[in-house]
Amino acid sequence: MKKITLLFLLILSQAIFAQTKLTETQKLVATCKVWGYLKYYHPQVAGGKTDWDKQLFDVLPKIEQANTKEEFSLVLENWIDSLGEVKEIAPIAVPKDIEFFDKNFDLSWINSNKLFSTSLSKKLEFIENNRFQGEQHYVTFGRGGNVILKNENFDKLNYSEKNSRILALFTYWNVIEYFFPDKYLMDQKWDKTLDEMLPAFIEAKDEEAFYIAFQKLTVKLNDSHAVFYKYGGKQKYIFPFKCKIIDEKMIVTEITSDELAKVDDIKIGDVIIKYNDKTIKDFIAENRNLINGSNEASYLSILMRFGLYGYSDTAKLEFLKEGKTITRTVNRYDYQTVNKNEDKKVKQEEKFKMLENNIGYVNMGTLEVKDIPVMIEKLNVAKAIVFDIRNYPNGTGQDISNFLNSKERKDILFTKPDSTYVGRFKWIGPRPCGTENKNNYKGKVVVLVDGESVSQSEEMTMSFQTADDTTVIGSQTGGADGNVSRFEIIKAFFTQFSGIGVYYPDKRQTQRIGIIPDIEVKPTILGIQQGKDEVLDRALQFIENGK
Repeated sequence: MKKITLLFLLILSQAIFAQTKLTETQKLVATCKVWGYLKYYHPQVAGGKTDWDKQLFDVLPKIEQANTKEEFSLVLENWIDSLGEVKEIAPIAVPKDIEFFDKNFDLSWINSNKLFSTSLSKKLEFIENNRFQGEQHYVTFGRGGNVILKNENFDKLNYSEKNSRILALFTYWNVIEYFFPDKYLMDQKWDKTLDEMLPAFIEAKDEEAFYIAFQKLTVKLNDSHAVFYKYGGKQKYIFPFKCKIIDEKMIVTEITSDELAKVDDIKIGDVIIKYNDKTIKDFIAENRNLINGSNEASYLSILMRFGLYGYSDTAKLEFLKEGKTITRTVNRYDYQTVNKNEDKKVKQEEKFKMLENNIGYVNMGTLEVKDIPVMIEKLNVAKAIVFDIRNYPNGTGQDISNFLNSKERKDILFTKPDSTYVGRFKWIGPRPCGTENKNNYKGKVVVLVDGESVSQSEEMTMSFQTADDTTVIGSQTGGADGNVSRFEIIKAFFTQFSGIGVYYPDKRQTQRIGIIPDIEVKPTILGIQQGKDEVLDRALQFIENGK
């Protein structure tokens, strides 16, 4: 009986040990959080008194050897103790004139992490209450409030080394954790993304695998501003035309080089139903974890901008013409060749003009600040002005807003990081726009938008909406506004994301939602084939009949 009991206890103890033994992912996920937290909160680290990257490399072997919760917590506690004493300070007063935006802020993991001992959690909590209050060593903040990394040494990292990949992931994850204003809007919790993506970074032993892992990571932000790219590398090729996705088909909407498009007899209105033997529906689906987008409209727009790039100078396209399918191998060209021709076309476009029935039209993608006085002189007599922002403007918003508004108004409210309590954001604004102007424009203002309208385009639309008689026509915009934070994560590998939160003055959300038009209009395949601009046509109809 005793032998049976001993055997049972032995089996039970082995089962308990097997249950409590920690996985590599569990340990690294927790280490990532602690490393980032100490980087911005511990006085010795946030103050720049230690080489924090080297500290991580030194502790990783000890983390790897820890098998149980107790061993793991002890490694982290000893690590924290080795950094030096954290002096207890007087309670940090919260300024009375600051209103915090706390949807992003959550340090509950300090006390709820199942891998942490009680004493480790208490140490981390003590550090929060006595956190660093000086100038951060690793981050500063731009003029607009977005985070800027400093004192990082990414040149020494090499994606072929496991520890370098771990450091790159830890750095990026914590920058987003503490400084991405729209973290609360992600489809998936950022904690879960770390848990999912860490194994991919550990296994990414070549450049392509590392690149794809980082692409997938940035896509999890659900931010049209977010990208990951590498300078140099293999040559990519693009088509000499642009497309839009309508009804799960690719429609040619613009020829960027007449000469090059003629080689393959490509015309505006051509309908493409397969790209490299994949249906457009499948093409859309397979790129969702590789192409960024705040919303569906933005994703499809960005997919058509970058998803058609390729390493081959040809691609196989299947066209639908008069009810029949035609498959052709179509040429692609290097970016410089196509862009040279496109630049010529852009320069020839009119910046503003008078349409029939005394209606003004302004192409915001080509209008420059120096053009505004003449534009005002020519169009001030128009009964209505259409501002086409289905493009990216050139910093002309303030001057035009002054022209449109009769007095100063408020257009945007921001959320920006609080440098004294890293991870928290505060409301800033609202921002004034317009000015006292008795000679302001008195006619109707119509703004055209679509999925190509993003960032400055959206901010400008919000400004124009403050005018006395403004109507927005078109479709959902890109849903990514505010200043962009950019940084190098490993030498020649760059990334960016939306750096500040942007809201209407009444705190209505714009990130991911974009600007919702007053009148929704989307191009149709038939309209494109007939050479119509259905969004502009709808605007002209509205101007004439008011509906």
